[in-house]
Amino acid sequence: MKVLVAAILLICPPAFADGEPAGDFDYYVLSLSWTPSWCAEEGDRRDAAQCDAGRGFGFSLHGLCPQYETGWPAYCRTAAEAPSRAETAAMADIMGSGGLAWHQWRKHGVCTGLSSEAYFDLARQAYGAVTRPEVLRRITGTLRIDPAVIESAFLEANTGMEPDQITITCKSGRIQEARICLTRDLGLRDCGPDVLRDCTIPRAKFSGIR
Repeated sequence: MKVLVAAILLICPPAFADGEPAGDFDYYVLSLSWTPSWCAEEGDRRDAAQCDAGRGFGFSLHGLCPQYETGWPAYCRTAAEAPSRAETAAMADIMGSGGLAWHQWRKHGVCTGLSSEAYFDLARQAYGAVTRPEVLRRITGTLRIDPAVIESAFLEANTGMEPDQITITCKSGRIQEARICLTRDLGLRDCGPDVLRDCTIPRAKFSGIR
């Protein structure tokens, strides 16, 4: 059952409710998606450009999600204007596609109380502030690996990061995401109990970058 719960948490932990006022939240969850896993499960079927050989996507930005201490807001009420197509397309270098950037704004960005420009700037800043372990980019082929190894790699690469500030998730037997909990000022902080749902598979598939 724990494995099933971990697998269905695709972006953030379960929503508290939809349509809350923008800006009402406690902290952020930075979700980093391991692109080879996403491509194997979904992206290849979509013929997604980020899955093409040579693109080099590893841990890409999946989202910067406002979070309550328990649960999270989504589709909040906001007067902020929607981002332009050029604005979302500009996030493709770290998110893989402008379509994902649009989805993240529509579902999560609107809850920050920020303009779309400020939200994407903050998301880029958060992404850049976390070191993605270089050692994981050197893996070739597909291994079966203890998810705790991925977490340990992040802890070693990021000075001051503690085990309760990051969680590793799986989907369909593969390493899916690293989720890091951040304050509203993007400092590291402990995750709430509903975010700390580590993958419980003893050995999950982990494929190297294409």
